Amino acid sequence: MALRGVILDVDGTLVLSNDAHTHAWVEAFRECGREVSYARVRPLIGMGSDKLIPTVAPDLSSDDGLGKRIAEAHDHIFLDRYAPHLQPAPGARELVERLHAAGLKTVVASSAKRDELATLLKAARVDDLLREATTSSDAKQSKPDPDVVSAALKRIGLRADECRMIGDTPYDVEAGARAGVPVIAVRCGGWTDVGLAGAVAIYDDPADLAAHLAESPLSEALRHRHQPADDVPTMGTAAG
Repeated sequence: MALRGVILDVDGTLVLSNDAHTHAWVEAFRECGREVSYARVRPLIGMGSDKLIPTVAPDLSSDDGLGKRIAEAHDHIFLDRYAPHLQPAPGARELVERLHAAGLKTVVASSAKRDELATLLKAARVDDLLREATTSSDAKQSKPDPDVVSAALKRIGLRADECRMIGDTPYDVEAGARAGVPVIAVRCGGWTDVGLAGAVAIYDDPADLAAHLAESPLSEALRHRHQPADDVPTMGTAAG
């Protein structure tokens, strides 16, 4: 099928927020009487609280009791202490603009809550470009379960074989694969190529992907637009 849409992760992909989330989780656990290390939490960023909390503390659930208080504390700490200082990933806005110029539908697939997502999109400076989104409220299970990706497909009315997904964690790669959507990964979320194994291509960040769009797994959309030769970017650094 022709490529018609792109599903976008946000945290770590369009905005450099993964370290901030890690610090917020460590502080939230501490404020609720549990000590966890940064190193324990950092590899879990990309999961929703429903997955992260019981992975860190198997006796807890994010749905009730202490686990729920920790999840709520994380949200407050992240939004109050860290969100005001977030920076967009290099090339985030340029990439989204180029996807739209290629005629591709775009939709966000995030494990964030809706108010948090609005803050993240503003920090990424793409809040005026990305109108369609699915959040934690649209999925029973967060990534790496495919629920939020499947919800994103439904939101824009496309099949999995008509879309590609862009993400930054192994959880994005797995969620996309389980939903039948090939995933293009970016390294700016902090993962190495080994951790991103299974992605159809890997780029440094959105700027790298935007600069080499013509050789990327999204090139089909450009070919269908008959992009002029003098507008075709040079060879890139894709791997995978």
